[in-house]
Amino acid sequence: MFTTTSADGTTIAYDRDGSGFPIVFVSGAFNDRHTLAPVAAELASSHTVVCYDRRGRGDSGDTAPYAVEREIEDLSAVLSAVGGSAAVFGFSSGANLGLLAASRGLPVTSLVLYEAPFALDPEDRRTADDLPGRLAGLIAAGRRADAVTTFQLEGIGLPPEMVAGIRQSPFFPQLEAIAPTVVYDATLTSPPYDGPTPELRAVEVPVLVLTGAETWPVLRRAAEALPSLLADARYVTVPGGADHTIPAKEAAAAIREFLA
Repeated sequence: MFTTTSADGTTIAYDRDGSGFPIVFVSGAFNDRHTLAPVAAELASSHTVVCYDRRGRGDSGDTAPYAVEREIEDLSAVLSAVGGSAAVFGFSSGANLGLLAASRGLPVTSLVLYEAPFALDPEDRRTADDLPGRLAGLIAAGRRADAVTTFQLEGIGLPPEMVAGIRQSPFFPQLEAIAPTVVYDATLTSPPYDGPTPELRAVEVPVLVLTGAETWPVLRRAAEALPSLLADARYVTVPGGADHTIPAKEAAAAIREFLA
């Protein structure tokens, strides 16, 4: 494990492996740097692969108050630490963050967006405008468990019976431990970040939009529509990937071809 320091003094932890032009992996909600490690491992033979803990999770620190700009600064610090520029792979809300960071001028050479939860069809919109504020209120009141389940229900759209089961599972305390980060992910997937704004549409670096063939239909619809809204993007579906997961070998093959 390595660490770097973000602009506000927050420590950001990351793992680094492989050799070649770097790829930085940005995880989604309830994830730490280990979530994307299987995909990174598949690419380590041809690239330097870097998986970092977004602030508030894993071995990274956190500094209040939260703002999306702080997360962009975190990614900037990681890019500086690994050579100054890199391709970026963003998963779920991490894809939103990666595209936003590129739009703000970070030295991102290309982007892979895996199942970015954009709401491109009004009927697919899941996140209420006030969700980040309500989640922050639950955290402030010490109701971490309720914040986790509220985000699962309203931010992700999981069925109530599944959410109830997760709350009774042995790993639920791990979700409670990083409950404040649901505010961050809800912010990244709420207006104005729930769809390609003019600044996102202006991103000129090459973009690969990926989904698993067996993912949720709402994510596939968004992915299929997204390339037409970006300057230089194409869509590829990879086998597998049920329930918003990443088939490591198949995704890595598509990424390697794209970056070649």
